[in-house]
Amino acid sequence: MVTTYLVFAGLFFFIGLFAMLTGRNMIRLLIGLEIMAKAVVLAFIMAGWVRGEEFLTQSYVITFIVVEVSLMAVALALVINAYRNTGSLDIRGLARLKG
Repeated sequence: MVTTYLVFAGLFFFIGLFAMLTGRNMIRLLIGLEIMAKAVVLAFIMAGWVRGEEFLTQSYVITFIVVEVSLMAVALALVINAYRNTGSLDIRGLARLKG
């Protein structure tokens, strides 16, 4: 059972990594980052369950989720700002923003 969850966590992580490596769209990159973060949360939960430290794992996961949400809020604000300045969500359009 533990192996199944860890396989799913690894699969999610590589799906997110694939989305980040192949995507040029900023929204797709953020979705890939979010999928990778959920894979890490699943791996944390399974490691805590195996070690019998559910409460410590819950506190780590809640802290991780809070940091992840603030990171996503800042990243989405940057994406909106980049879209307003370039008119596109393509990463290559960010080269025009050099100051």
